[in-house]
Amino acid sequence: MFETILKLIAEHDTIILHRHKNPDGDALGSQIGLKHLILENWPGKRVFMVGDEAGRYAFMADSVMDEIPDSLYGDALAIVLDTSAKALISDDRYALAAATARIDHHIFVEQIAETEVTDTSYESCCGLVTQLAVEGGLRLSQLAAQSLFTGMVTDSGRFRYDATTARTFRLAAFLMEQPIDTNALYRDLYASELAQVQLRARFVQKIALTPHGVAYIYTTREEMRQLGEDTFSISRGMVGVMGDIKDIDIWVNFTETEEGVACELRSSLYNINPIAVKYGGGGHQKASGATVKDRETALAMLRDLDEMAGEAHA
Repeated sequence: MFETILKLIAEHDTIILHRHKNPDGDALGSQIGLKHLILENWPGKRVFMVGDEAGRYAFMADSVMDEIPDSLYGDALAIVLDTSAKALISDDRYALAAATARIDHHIFVEQIAETEVTDTSYESCCGLVTQLAVEGGLRLSQLAAQSLFTGMVTDSGRFRYDATTARTFRLAAFLMEQPIDTNALYRDLYASELAQVQLRARFVQKIALTPHGVAYIYTTREEMRQLGEDTFSISRGMVGVMGDIKDIDIWVNFTETEEGVACELRSSLYNINPIAVKYGGGGHQKASGATVKDRETALAMLRDLDEMAGEAHA
């Protein structure tokens, strides 16, 4: 599956790794993990990571991005990780590279690179990068293993989501042959300050329901200013407060930002991805996202989700 990408890595002395905006553990884990796989197995390579800041995941080792000039792309291989659409890529200079590749596990939206490996059966992009290591017979450093395991954990919901398979556990076992302090990792990922617990409690109080039982939260820019929190902490961070509520099968978190309204769509039963794609986003069948231009468009998306719920219960 990875023969062409492995060949491209071997042929290029400079490799630049991209991923999606507002990175989660899988985006950063695959970026950091692939970087250190390459450095471990091709020590003469120059490997750079670009994109916006790590934010919530800044605890991950080597998560600070590189600042590089355009000129580096002239002879470089650019690899885009964990991204389904061009508009979602953090730093669009990947198109300047001499060669481009993509590794992704999201539902296909459009071709991004000249060489692509996309497989939605994997629970995470980190799982795909780990498979690359296995197929290529690559040596695995401790940092590569820890980074890839972190992304595998976050995108599988601690091995809970239904994309988790026997293969997931085999690849996780391969990574854990390196010393990974899972206690420290889970503390970094899931332990919360009291203020964060209290913030989640505030958002639980904001939950509303559509006529057909879609749960949603809407946070305005004024509320965001009052909260003093970053977009990721509210948009991606608070969508989970609506999960695991009995009889709630679809939920969505709307957060107003300077770029528009960030929409995080989730479902425990249904494929909500087509609705995210309709509004310019993408992702997975049961976890997708999009950014729309205004509140009116966000509420149109909500009506579409409500219609889906109504048809499902008809």
